Amino acid sequence: MWIKALIRRCDLAAIPVAVRNRGDDDAGAILLKFSGRDAGCQVLAQARGQDGELLWMMATGPAPVAEADADAYIERQRRRDPDLWVVEVESASAASVIDGRIA
Repeated sequence: MWIKALIRRCDLAAIPVAVRNRGDDDAGAILLKFSGRDAGCQVLAQARGQDGELLWMMATGPAPVAEADADAYIERQRRRDPDLWVVEVESASAASVIDGRIA
């Protein structure tokens, strides 16, 4: 359900988005890959804060990384969690399409 809402939000903002790996509908964690073309990529991992609120951790660090590095991180996570969802968004700004705190 959350993935469908993200896709709709991206569609409305004319931001290309693609589901790269379909995970478990009920229990799959989510990774978001933001591709800023020349600016590099950033991978965010879904997490829960102390109060249970949805937040996004900068899985590849605070600075953008090369696309190959982002893809390698995602592949490592997919090997560890086959239920993982991976969504790629062609935007350098995560805040433009997701709600929740980015930590």
